[in-house]
Amino acid sequence: MQAFRNCGLCASGNLFKGRTDFLVARRNMSVLRVSAACVQLLKDKTNVFCSSPVHQRLLRLARSKAVAFSVSSGLCAVPFTQQVENLSHESLIRRASCLVTDSANTYLSQTTLALVDAHTQYAKALHTLIALQKRYITSIGKLTPAEEDSIWQVIIGQRVEVSDRLEECKRFESNWMNAIHICELSAEAAYNSGAEHACTATKTNLQVAQSKVEEIRKISREAKKKLAETKAEEIQRMAEYVSSIDINDLEDIPEAYLRED
Repeated sequence: MQAFRNCGLCASGNLFKGRTDFLVARRNMSVLRVSAACVQLLKDKTNVFCSSPVHQRLLRLARSKAVAFSVSSGLCAVPFTQQVENLSHESLIRRASCLVTDSANTYLSQTTLALVDAHTQYAKALHTLIALQKRYITSIGKLTPAEEDSIWQVIIGQRVEVSDRLEECKRFESNWMNAIHICELSAEAAYNSGAEHACTATKTNLQVAQSKVEEIRKISREAKKKLAETKAEEIQRMAEYVSSIDINDLEDIPEAYLRED
């Protein structure tokens, strides 16, 4: 530092005074050259360190931390405004109507599923009875009294099964009709309260449920029609069998052939 000050004095225009001042100046210039060499050496070492992989990683880490800090600082500076929720009477009624439609749709889906399953089981029971009836028709006049009683016990048991399935259909039909009525009322309430989307969704569910139930009802009606045709065929077959035998042999006809179903 003394050398820099002395150099500054030289630059200010002060003249050397005597041999002593000249020697001091030369010594100061030597010190200045040594200092410049040290500064250059430090600069070279710094460049070498900055180009090393370790320094690059440290630099990237420092930059990432700085970016994260700047972003978080920016977020902290952003004022978060919370909107005040609308709690008017209209809004509360609209929310309540949406809840009603959700519950009504759940009730409708469950009752529809139960009714469809009940009609499916009823149709299966009808087809089983039809198969037993046809088997009996083809065996008229070929069975012993014991075999006749055995097959009629199976037919009677299947008829009980059909009756039970029909009662189950009627019970679920009542629940399903209640669900239809509730959904219609909830859809109307949602529309009047301004919840058009809930009204539209409920009406769509109503259409889908009615379509599924009508489809399974059609299957049940077709099965009942086939059963009626089978009974008519059985009556005709019995009449043909009775007319084909001698009247004296009517006492030998099993009681099952003479009963009316």
